[in-house]
Amino acid sequence: MRSTDSMAQAIVAQHRAAFTGFAPAPMPESTAQDPVYLAALQACSALGFIAPDAQCLARAWQARTQRTGSFQAEPWPDDPRDFGLQPEPRAHRFAPCPERLGLYAVLPDAGWVARMARAGVPTVQLRYKSCDTRAIGQEVAAAVQAVQGTGALLFINDHWQAAITAGAYGIHLGQEDLDALTPQDLQTLRHCGLRLGLSTHGYAEMLRADAVGPSYIALGAVFPTTLKTMATAPQGIGRLGRYARLLRHYPQVAIGGIGAEQFPQVLATGVGSIAVVRALVNAPDPDEAARQLMGRIALSAHKPLAHSNDELAP
Repeated sequence: MRSTDSMAQAIVAQHRAAFTGFAPAPMPESTAQDPVYLAALQACSALGFIAPDAQCLARAWQARTQRTGSFQAEPWPDDPRDFGLQPEPRAHRFAPCPERLGLYAVLPDAGWVARMARAGVPTVQLRYKSCDTRAIGQEVAAAVQAVQGTGALLFINDHWQAAITAGAYGIHLGQEDLDALTPQDLQTLRHCGLRLGLSTHGYAEMLRADAVGPSYIALGAVFPTTLKTMATAPQGIGRLGRYARLLRHYPQVAIGGIGAEQFPQVLATGVGSIAVVRALVNAPDPDEAARQLMGRIALSAHKPLAHSNDELAP
């Protein structure tokens, strides 16, 4: 077998173009002495992956090499088996949702939910920020009522107890929200039939999400966003495409700083949905903006997807 350094150099040389714009990350402490693992850990750190994600990739590269019997630098790891994802059919899973959720509008209140649902947006999320339990319950109930008869699927951000009470279609949680759930909470959510969407920002969080078996997985932030402070750098198109291939058995939602002009390249990665905030709520004519964005998604459905590493490079 080649030396650790030569294998690491081969990985970096093969994939550097796909991950431009990322500064090298500190190499984490190794947890194994396998040469392929060490090479991939070194290479993925050099390509800018933070420690938890570099560890995931290194273990996947090692697993693939053991599974196939040979080291390969060219193919990026994307086999769910090599990452330890749940085999199909998943033992732990939430109620399913459509594979392609289409335009996904993230909205600040029930009034916006009503407007976008009437405009034909297929998936809407209520992201209502309040510490007032009564106000939250009223807003969630109003949003559930607002989508009645429209065909829109409504997800509630964070407020899962209110979502259960109001009879919402599903909930969306971030990683911190997931941390706050007890095993009993997760069991309650599964048994009541709520669909669950989870935010992820890299490989380690995707693996953690898979262990729960959500209805869909959100991937981002794809581009810079000012809507919230992000602990991780924007992921970019190159990473998004690789995430989408690994999670191909899940519905996926791309989120974070995505404008209309970026829809084609985002959709070419294979994700079935794009979440937007400002593209709608800051638009001069939100209804017309929604119509145009839905048209872009419909147009992409008739185009071939980008699958090779070269096609996904920026």
